[in-house]
Amino acid sequence: MTDPFTHAEDAAKKWLAIVGEHLGTEDRYTAYRMLRAWLHVVRDRLTVVAASRFGAQLPGPLRGVYYEGWTPGHVPTRYDVPGFIARFAGSAGITRAEVPPHAAAVTTALALLCSPGELERVAGQLPAGVRALLAGTGEQRREDG
Repeated sequence: MTDPFTHAEDAAKKWLAIVGEHLGTEDRYTAYRMLRAWLHVVRDRLTVVAASRFGAQLPGPLRGVYYEGWTPGHVPTRYDVPGFIARFAGSAGITRAEVPPHAAAVTTALALLCSPGELERVAGQLPAGVRALLAGTGEQRREDG
């Protein structure tokens, strides 16, 4: 009989490998830090319903990471592009200049891993400038609420 958590662990490792591939690294810890930063910063900008729906897409171990530290009564948190960059950089332990390519790489990986249309639903709740940053397009310093 197999361990009941083996499948969830394998799925989480696969997600980290795909994120790492898009980041250009085999270091799972780096992939984890970038994915965790993306998940937390985006999650906090979503409504409770949207955040819960997105969380259901994640493998069990990553779902735990996603909900870690979440305070549903304090969302959505309003931020613009500079606010997103500051939050992501602080969470990931990288410089602000490194945020745009790292955030876009994680977004690209998640687009392959999530159900069709899920990231579009998430992006629909984000300011246009943050959507552009996550997509790797557009003016990334633009201010919008």
